[in-house]
Amino acid sequence: MTILITGANRGIGAGLAEAYRARGQDVIAAARTGGDAAVDVTDPASVAALAEGLADRTLDLLVCNAGIYQDKGERLEDGFGADLWARTFAVNVTGVFLTVQAFLPHLSRASAPKIAIVSSQMGSNMRANGGSYIYRASKAAATNLGRNLARDLAPRGIAVGIYHPGWVRTDMGGSEADITLSESVEGLVARFDALSAATTGEFLTWDGREHPF
Repeated sequence: MTILITGANRGIGAGLAEAYRARGQDVIAAARTGGDAAVDVTDPASVAALAEGLADRTLDLLVCNAGIYQDKGERLEDGFGADLWARTFAVNVTGVFLTVQAFLPHLSRASAPKIAIVSSQMGSNMRANGGSYIYRASKAAATNLGRNLARDLAPRGIAVGIYHPGWVRTDMGGSEADITLSESVEGLVARFDALSAATTGEFLTWDGREHPF
């Protein structure tokens, strides 16, 4: 089984790479810096180069994990600049699409290919607690993207799952977060294992609960 994980140089991505390697699986940990393979998911040429570098290899699972959260603490009165909107959506939304698009040929060679999109409950309409407008909007878009990809890729036999990884004690989540990195990773791996054509398009939490959109 070959697995490609974006944003795999730290946090959840690095944890997933470690967990899959411990299971003896072939992992390609991709990141802008510090991974097995260099990729900038906001740059179509960079994503295409990584895909071309894998040539005719089969990809069983693509984990779109790369993401940024840069508007934490911004003030409504004078924050949330246009540059933050553009940068966040380039990584959290466009980056997911470009990655999926580039690796469709590799996924299509697998017997039961899967795409896992790491989103967040902060993008849910049921979790509109204010603030962090850019991150929330980007994750809402990523979830919607995953749902539509699930519909379009179903005839090709590619299952797509969307996941809330939990509020995790990482650099992004902070020290006050609810769960440890190992708890999140263990739960996500179980969810990815269970993903199939029958469950494609679901939005689930790290511990297997259906999350409202």
